[in-house]
Amino acid sequence: MNVIKELQERSGSKCELCNATENLGVFEVPSTSDGSAEQCIFVCNTCLEQVEDADKVDVNHWRCLNDTMWSQVPAVQVMVWRMLTRLRAEGWPQNLLDMLYLDDETLAWAKATGEGKDKEDAIVHRDVNGVILQAGDNVVLIKDLKVKGSSMVAKQGTAVRRISLDHENAEYIEGKVDGQQIVIITKYVKKI
Repeated sequence: MNVIKELQERSGSKCELCNATENLGVFEVPSTSDGSAEQCIFVCNTCLEQVEDADKVDVNHWRCLNDTMWSQVPAVQVMVWRMLTRLRAEGWPQNLLDMLYLDDETLAWAKATGEGKDKEDAIVHRDVNGVILQAGDNVVLIKDLKVKGSSMVAKQGTAVRRISLDHENAEYIEGKVDGQQIVIITKYVKKI
């Protein structure tokens, strides 16, 4: 079964965040998404636009999370936590956050993008040109890199798709090169 059909079946052909029934699509929940239905949610364009652009957030639209927060789907729980965290200064989202329970693995996934951290505490990953890198970005290697612990050499010009970030060190990202997951130093990559 393809991902769209699985998500339609799981959601009853409704947005998994606000229950809208029109303009629905698949959203891969960062930062570890492999494109499977378990790591995606079915969302409407209104929710998607506000998830992706914090400047377009309509606080009252997200009152729907009062119902959605009880979902048993981890990917939905992650997005509910992230949106409530983003909006918590409004007051009512903090009350919902206090009631929301996520198991340790789901909470770690929710926090993986740095949502909820104070801006001055957040670790910022930058490529060789100073461009900010985010989980899920695509980068290209700017020099040949010897992979420690193996005989592999990652060649200059190799594209690394859908990177993940090291949340403890701003100089490290991870990605797959030739099917092998490796750690890459940010000064050797350029965002594409």
